[in-house]
Amino acid sequence: MNWKSEILAAADRINGYAQVTPVMESKALGLDYPVEMKLEHLQHTGSFKARGAFNTLLSRDVPKAGIVAASGGNHGAAAAYAAGALGYPAKIFVPEMAGPSKIALIERTGADLSVVPGEYANALTRAQAHEDATGAMQIHAYDAPATVAGQGTCFAEWEAQGLQADTVLIAVGGGGLIAGALGWLQGARKVVAVEPETSSALNAALQAGEPVDVTVSGIAANALGARRIGSICFGLAQGLASVLVNDEAIAEAQQVLWRTHRILVEPAGATALAALLSGAYQPEPNERVAVLVCGGNLSPDPLKG
Repeated sequence: MNWKSEILAAADRINGYAQVTPVMESKALGLDYPVEMKLEHLQHTGSFKARGAFNTLLSRDVPKAGIVAASGGNHGAAAAYAAGALGYPAKIFVPEMAGPSKIALIERTGADLSVVPGEYANALTRAQAHEDATGAMQIHAYDAPATVAGQGTCFAEWEAQGLQADTVLIAVGGGGLIAGALGWLQGARKVVAVEPETSSALNAALQAGEPVDVTVSGIAANALGARRIGSICFGLAQGLASVLVNDEAIAEAQQVLWRTHRILVEPAGATALAALLSGAYQPEPNERVAVLVCGGNLSPDPLKG
């Protein structure tokens, strides 16, 4: 697949639907070097996922039954938001571990929501059954070309905004976001995958030489807790640098973003930065680094009144 052309087409398609998110450089993170950041947690529904959802809906004929999606929370909210914006009905399945704030976010879109016991894989099974029964169009959270191309627009946009970094660190769950990055950057910049130690589907697949099932847990599991890495991501990720961080490092990165810049993010949104702050990834001298701040849906909602 010509990912560059797919991503450029996706960028044209979602123009006016997805937000152009801001970028910044920080010298206040306690590191000996500046860090470029793209604040994708300011995207519609608080994560990059709206890009892939809009691209999917705008590139296909949506059936009368509308769309169905399974999600740990962020994808479901994005799919429901995009469907609502375009006038389509949406059925969303999320696991209980999505948490109350993400569940409430989906409910506010007006979508038909079902909360499923267990983890993401259980919600996906239910979504597939709904698709079979009704003919609704499924929007996969990460392992579909239209989703990956939509997420890739984030990196095309970032380069157009003046990205200077040699290396971009990206948090990984099922792999749609980092697949979009690899599809766009194609070796022009180093890409580093960052995963929690307890939710590391890509790292496990790279070690095994094929996608394998992993157990998922930890503070970022409701966003990064894919049981198995997507096949598109795995195909693009051969030779990719992969590092793991623990929950304590992720929580500390959340605190640093808040203390230094008043940026509130969920654990997944701080995971890439955690690799730098903890030393899990140590740049070479003069290596310019950037992190994608990917999600802002904290649980519990810090401003719930």
